[in-house]
Amino acid sequence: MSAPTGTQYIITRATDQGEARATITELAASLREFSIGEIELVESYAETDMPPFADGIVLAPWPNRIDGGRWTLDGMVQQLDITEGDRNNAIHGLLRNTGYRLVEQTPESVTLGATIFPQHGYSFQVNTTVRYELVETGLKVTHTATNLSDTAAPFALGTHPFFKIGDIPIEELTLTMAAATRFESDERLIPTGEVAVAGTEFDLSGGRLVGELDLDTAFAGVEAVDGVAVRLSGPDGRELRLTVDENFDFVQLFTPRNFPTLAGVGQAVAIEPMTAAPNAFNTGRGLRWLEPGVEFSASWGVEFSA
Repeated sequence: MSAPTGTQYIITRATDQGEARATITELAASLREFSIGEIELVESYAETDMPPFADGIVLAPWPNRIDGGRWTLDGMVQQLDITEGDRNNAIHGLLRNTGYRLVEQTPESVTLGATIFPQHGYSFQVNTTVRYELVETGLKVTHTATNLSDTAAPFALGTHPFFKIGDIPIEELTLTMAAATRFESDERLIPTGEVAVAGTEFDLSGGRLVGELDLDTAFAGVEAVDGVAVRLSGPDGRELRLTVDENFDFVQLFTPRNFPTLAGVGQAVAIEPMTAAPNAFNTGRGLRWLEPGVEFSASWGVEFSA
């Protein structure tokens, strides 16, 4: 029986910290496995499973949620398919159930492509690619989107990795991130306002134990120092760093306590870089309108030091 996530693309590279290895799936271009020196750095899932909690998938042409799946284009209400039934939202874009085609593969990298075709609530055609490349310091991920339509197309992207550092209990990891604001949300996780985080319980600039956090929260104005936006540190000094380019101004932090890890159900931490805010098709916050033929590119990555 073939894997439900399709072809498994494996890339490897020798580094000073040992062999770096990643597995990317054909379905949704999910980062299913990533390790350096046999230290697992993402929450993996079995090859026989689908990605739990959208683990590692690419989110395009929007990350997060669109309220009721509705938005307005040129005065006309557009209705996207509802993909989060319990909250009546359209969630995580239009590619999560799409098989990506292989564009290029080397021993150290793989580039996959998928086209967003016109469909309910999104009347545009956008070609996308994602390149996963192992580098000396970890992993670099580069996304592109090219508008193949005759009119400007709304576009945003994100990704949904759950991170870890080997066998360190997730609860004992310290998460550090400096952000200007967070989005307050209603019971359907649709933003209702934006407030400053400085001096509040959502101020993570000084570091907080993941075990103390109960988040499904989007942050804006994320400060990236030398490209590093978020740090995840272990008590033994090992550290994972999420790097972003200037396009990723938003980060969603998600700390569920019912994640099906390979070791059993427990807490996990998703650190989701996003180029736009939740519900961006309605608010415009971070949303880009790609003119016909225009290509958009954005990059993020993972660094690790033992």
